[in-house]
Amino acid sequence: MQQEINLLSKLPRGKRNVNARAEAKTDEIIAISRQYGELYFEAFGLDISEYALMHCEPEVVGRLHLGNAVKLPFPDNSFKAVISLNTVHNLDRGECITALREIERLAPGRAFVQVDSYRNAEQKALFEEWVLTAKFHDYPDGWVAAFREAGYTGDYYWTIIE
Repeated sequence: MQQEINLLSKLPRGKRNVNARAEAKTDEIIAISRQYGELYFEAFGLDISEYALMHCEPEVVGRLHLGNAVKLPFPDNSFKAVISLNTVHNLDRGECITALREIERLAPGRAFVQVDSYRNAEQKALFEEWVLTAKFHDYPDGWVAAFREAGYTGDYYWTIIE
């Protein structure tokens, strides 16, 4: 039986200025946008894995960079949004704070971070049996404290193993 399920319900909502877009919309802008090229969509990625860079899809070559979230190779306030899914927790706590500050530096208040967490002792035990790479993990309250310490003002959510 089919169900209506919003798979994006946990993602942050965009804060688009709908009126500004409507006022700026022209036939030329529509034609360029429908090419779905560089002027329509610019995305950049960062990966710590040389393997990932060497085996990425051809269309992302030049947009995927080798690096670590502790020192993001982009200028201040250079992105409309930053998304970090299940990566920050692979750093130790101090590096997590630094990475969160870096994310905030690139897109103040316009980021989404998802990290490993657990809501109770049973989930924590299961997580600790399962985890391979996370160096820092905590209950949601502990993560929220880390976000505050970093001055991170974006949105967030948890990956919880059940």
